[in-house]
Amino acid sequence: MSPIVFYDPVCARAYDSDTLRREALGGTEATVVRIADALGARVAQHNRTQASGRYEPPERDPGVGYVIVNRDSRALPTVQRLYPNARVYLWLHDRLRPGSRRARWLASTAGWLRDLDVRIVCVSDTQRAAVEATLRWMRADGRIRVRTIYNPIDDALQPDGSPTDERKLVFLSSPNKGLKFTLDAFRALHRRMPDLELVVGNPGYKEDRWGAIEGVRFLGPQPQARMHAEVRTALCTFVPNFIIPETFGLVFAESNALGTPVLTHDCGAAREIIGDARQILPVTAAKRAYERLVGPFAPRWRAWPARTAARLGLFDAYLERIRAWRAGERPVTGPDPRFRLAAVAACWREELAL
Repeated sequence: MSPIVFYDPVCARAYDSDTLRREALGGTEATVVRIADALGARVAQHNRTQASGRYEPPERDPGVGYVIVNRDSRALPTVQRLYPNARVYLWLHDRLRPGSRRARWLASTAGWLRDLDVRIVCVSDTQRAAVEATLRWMRADGRIRVRTIYNPIDDALQPDGSPTDERKLVFLSSPNKGLKFTLDAFRALHRRMPDLELVVGNPGYKEDRWGAIEGVRFLGPQPQARMHAEVRTALCTFVPNFIIPETFGLVFAESNALGTPVLTHDCGAAREIIGDARQILPVTAAKRAYERLVGPFAPRWRAWPARTAARLGLFDAYLERIRAWRAGERPVTGPDPRFRLAAVAACWREELAL
């Protein structure tokens, strides 16, 4: 079998399989580790200086048969130089919108996409629709193949009978994915339900600096096993995000697999990944009001005043759902077979014709 290399040109620091077990690690990096390990593939990282098993610094190797570029198409010239005989894939994890900065990055490499016959892999059908719209904007649709392969979760994730603490909510996403608004929402909830607690974790690649907030426990960066232990006993994973669309939402899939429902908005891929309307709140009216207030491209969560959210009834909607779940209407969740590592790895093997 021809060697497979996942090439990461954007990681903040080098990582490997041990990093996933021992330290906080972002969802994209965790996904690269799981898939690469499942396929027995090598992982080259732009900032790695020493090899660690199959994780290695970038070195020229004409024998590589497949290379999957993580996130950024601007690395394609480097990839062509390092792996001149490889079939090239671009694995997109980020939101693309016609005319956006990332769309312009993709457009700037249109020639490389064409010359290398690059195939694009998206992490959800929701994201793929946006990528295809961007390709139409680039006038490159029909010439670049695009498909969806979901992100994987560990096959071992499942409910384990842990008792539910109906007072506890958890937020375990990167702080740039709505933590400020989540804290505003929690303050409003806490005033009316003083026994509530919010546990905040961090995957480790974005800093969050907050003073003490009543009812909030900040864990800081933690390994995934530590995060999962908090999720297992929570009433729900609380992600009141309606502005920054998740392209997949690993925290949604993992939370449901552990037996914990998610309380979020119908934003990005949330409905596709969760698949349960009881865990989804509408988004349209709130999003329109937000964009009237600050404009569609404003610095998103920093500009949103809590009083406007209260006027729209968002906090009341969260409170109503939490009260119902505490009263016995909490959804029963479990692993979704679409996201099992074994199933996702099989899709990659099919794509790579292994």
